[in-house]
Amino acid sequence: MYRFGQDDFFRMVEALTLRVILHDAETKSILWANHAARETLGFTLEEFPALKAPDMTSSAEKYRREVGLQWLDEAARTGQSVIEWCYRAKNGNEILSEAIATRVALEARDVLMVQFRDISAEEALKRELRRSESRLRAFMQDLAEGVLVVDRGGHVAYVSESACRILGRVEGDLLGAGLDSLCETPLLEVLRDHVAPDSAMRGAFSTRFQVRAATGELRWHQAATRYVEIEDDISGYLLLFRDVTAQVEAEALEREREREIEYLARYNAMGEMAMTIAHELSQPLAATRNFIEGVSMRLAKNQADPDSIRFGLEAAARQVEHASLIIKSIREYVVKLEQAEALVDLNDIVHDSAYFISLKCEEADVRLELALSPQALPISCEKVLIGQVILNIAFNAIEEMAALPPDRRTLRIETCTTGDQGDKAMLIVHDLGRGLPQAASQRIFDGFFSGKPAGNGIGLALCKSIVSRHRGDIWAENRAPFGTSFAFSVPLCAEQAAS
Repeated sequence: MYRFGQDDFFRMVEALTLRVILHDAETKSILWANHAARETLGFTLEEFPALKAPDMTSSAEKYRREVGLQWLDEAARTGQSVIEWCYRAKNGNEILSEAIATRVALEARDVLMVQFRDISAEEALKRELRRSESRLRAFMQDLAEGVLVVDRGGHVAYVSESACRILGRVEGDLLGAGLDSLCETPLLEVLRDHVAPDSAMRGAFSTRFQVRAATGELRWHQAATRYVEIEDDISGYLLLFRDVTAQVEAEALEREREREIEYLARYNAMGEMAMTIAHELSQPLAATRNFIEGVSMRLAKNQADPDSIRFGLEAAARQVEHASLIIKSIREYVVKLEQAEALVDLNDIVHDSAYFISLKCEEADVRLELALSPQALPISCEKVLIGQVILNIAFNAIEEMAALPPDRRTLRIETCTTGDQGDKAMLIVHDLGRGLPQAASQRIFDGFFSGKPAGNGIGLALCKSIVSRHRGDIWAENRAPFGTSFAFSVPLCAEQAAS
């Protein structure tokens, strides 16, 4: 068998890219350094034997001579020892290293072979990771949102401190628990349906769910979810969630308030129409009275002509029926029912509202013009509420023109399509009034702003609320040379927009 000699050892170490310095195992003095060590530290082969520890070591207290000697003594005694050591090159550059001292028996003497490698970049990275981890823990601890990761089987694989705080449970109770066992209604199937594990289709999804707290109280949470895969560490549905119970309760109260306002608005409209309706009803009622009095007079005179009596009674009955239809139309308009959205032609809503608008126009001697779209404008809406918007705007316009000269009393209602893709239905009410006060067009839809001396501003604020609820916009602008145009637009139903 071939045996390596001392010269073979030196040649082999000289060829290594790993930096190597040889110390005498007894005296610890430097004997030799390979090419990689000489190049790194900048000393020549002749200079190394004369060097002492302070000549090539950082001056920091933790790298003092006594510490280095203890490390080398341990290697000489046990065979190997490892230390973090900071070497200093001839030019003053410091090199943080991992140094491994190994006792090697050579022919002439035992040596300590010190192999060292630069770990400055590694240590800097570790420090940065520790800082990042520390910051992340601090952020997560005080985070308003909780973090859960649920595996594909539906079990909690990770839970943050903030999630434990929000859910009012300890980490041990949550880890491994089934997601659906925590929720009031099953959530796992919702995640499977909307959050794709396939990376090509991966995206975020937002949902709300209820959790019963330890106190028994039901709490609402809003979660942004996505599917995550963190190497081999963890994968599953990530839920970043927060408690929105107060928001949900406020939204429910707001919806109830809107329903009450809308209900009252229908009756408020009736108050505005009361005088007009009274005038309209007075005609059939007066005619009915006249016909009945005529029949009574004939009967009192013992006139037994059945044809004339029958004519009078039938005529009175027709007038009563006319009055009944008027009352029925009013009752159907304001009756308090739970309304639901339905597919309705905007033109049909205008036709239904035109009856009441025309009565108001007759009272104020205002001409009514309708310029409706020749094509149907189907929208998804609550018919009564959109009709209320049309009535409010039209009645305001009529009141504005009532005191103006006859040639300034024309109300025009138009419908058409609008939008970049022609995907919205628009209604415009034009009047020839005095126009809006300067800069008022941005405020007239705010609550309690009114351009009328006796107005309370609720009507237009209600119009904005109703149109917004139907995913639309409402606005107003002055016309030239005078007058105002009020308009609103709402989305056409999908099939109409596509056509």
